[in-house]
Amino acid sequence: MTPGMFDLLDFGPQGWGLPLLQAAGITIAAALCGFLLGSIFGLGGAALKLARAPWLRLIGQAYTTVFRGVPEILVVYLFYFGGSMVLTAAMNTGGFPGFYSLPSFVIGVFAVGIVSGAYQTEAYRSAYLRLDRGQIEAAASCGMSKFLLLRRIIAPQTLRFALPALGNIWQSALKETSLLSVIGLTELLRQAGTAAGSTRQPLLFYAIAAAMFLVIGRCTGALLNRMENHLAKPWRR
Repeated sequence: MTPGMFDLLDFGPQGWGLPLLQAAGITIAAALCGFLLGSIFGLGGAALKLARAPWLRLIGQAYTTVFRGVPEILVVYLFYFGGSMVLTAAMNTGGFPGFYSLPSFVIGVFAVGIVSGAYQTEAYRSAYLRLDRGQIEAAASCGMSKFLLLRRIIAPQTLRFALPALGNIWQSALKETSLLSVIGLTELLRQAGTAAGSTRQPLLFYAIAAAMFLVIGRCTGALLNRMENHLAKPWRR
């Protein structure tokens, strides 16, 4: 007897409900870690592109140009296979023969983070350039320290201006996690493909994966919208 749709999505030992949920959790974790790592790269890249030294600006420009222009899947391949070759060479030199591969989750997070950081660089840079210079000059004239100026004026307003762009970048990072299946990470798309191959129901499981991506994206997007509205309240008043 051919199992029905509810049997295939059951959370029991014969169903695929639990593996799909676990894979969705890995997708969210990879996207979130990659996005947060990208925030570090983005802030660093924005600082480079806003620096006074031309050679620092050149480094920042090279970073955004390369990682915004190269396909994301190629970045994943380069870091996974390139990193594994470097690790293998180091281990073989140390007297440990064989092939060593890097953890797919770590490499996936790093690849998503460095690509996301290239886009976040432009978001933070553009947001900083929108700041009211009068406020910064007034705070400096009152004797406010650089750290206090950053915490009370620069950081909150830069985040407020950058948040709409960051929301779009987050959605891109979430979708980019589907590329990590090529390096063996069992995220949502790979798990859906495994289920589709085992049950010969590709339409069902790929539709379920699409729906889960949509739900995750909508829910996280709503959280970002609430955060954007919260940060905008003091200026609306």
